[in-house]
Amino acid sequence: MEQFQWKYADSRQVFRTESLAKAPYLSFRALEEIDFVVNGFSTRLGGASTGKFTTMNFSYSRGDDPEHVLENYTRMADALKVERDRMVVSWQTHTTNIRRVMEEDEGKGVIRDRDYQDIDGLICDIPGITLVTFYADCVPLYFVDKKNYAIGLSHSGWRGTVNRMGEKTLSAMQKAFGTRPEDVTACIGPSICKHCFEVGEEVIEEFRAAFSEKDRNKLWTPNGRPGKYQLDLWRANQLVLEEAGVLRDQITVTNLCTRCNDKYLFSHRSCGENRGNLAAFLGIRNKGKGRT
Repeated sequence: MEQFQWKYADSRQVFRTESLAKAPYLSFRALEEIDFVVNGFSTRLGGASTGKFTTMNFSYSRGDDPEHVLENYTRMADALKVERDRMVVSWQTHTTNIRRVMEEDEGKGVIRDRDYQDIDGLICDIPGITLVTFYADCVPLYFVDKKNYAIGLSHSGWRGTVNRMGEKTLSAMQKAFGTRPEDVTACIGPSICKHCFEVGEEVIEEFRAAFSEKDRNKLWTPNGRPGKYQLDLWRANQLVLEEAGVLRDQITVTNLCTRCNDKYLFSHRSCGENRGNLAAFLGIRNKGKGRT
């Protein structure tokens, strides 16, 4: 397996890269320090898919061979040392809807049909279940409640970000598990960087309405083209989490851009629809409060 050569970032600052695994993946160092969870973020390498899906695609809905997709889940489950058939997958449509995952949801989206739609966030407190969400430039948000042994995993594109997906995930966890933001470790995962993310005036107008005037200079800058701006989703999501009560030193922000590193990570801005989907994984270990 080739070693990763990341552009514009030293992944060692934030991630540990499991480059020798059958299915190589990124793992947040901050989450590895929490002994009751397992986390990962996939790469394009180490899978069974071919063609434009080469090689580690996790979406059944993009036209890939279903047998290849299932094999990709099998390989990732083996690499993470979790049970494939207890994974639970989102159904993302850029909403801020959150689903509490229960035991009866095990395997949905992997080996069973999902009986839900329009779900961009998943929360859970059941040992052995692994949450799965999809990406190809949008922002993955990981949440671990260290007091109540609960987790959350959410997809936050620009629509999710402007509608405060991070805050809404924390609110759902508070309602379900009694989570307090100050007890949460949060991670903002690999996604498109500010330099690569050009947006129009209509997107910026929504961010102007959603964020305070003092924050605006931190989030976007004109790029010299009429009505075009560079938008920082990493910083925007960090602000959402801080304003929701997560302690700053408990937030880890990615330093890996999907578009800058499209050799290793799927990017919609690079490939459009001719691509597969990356996946984020977050689970509670089988024995709940300790390593198995």
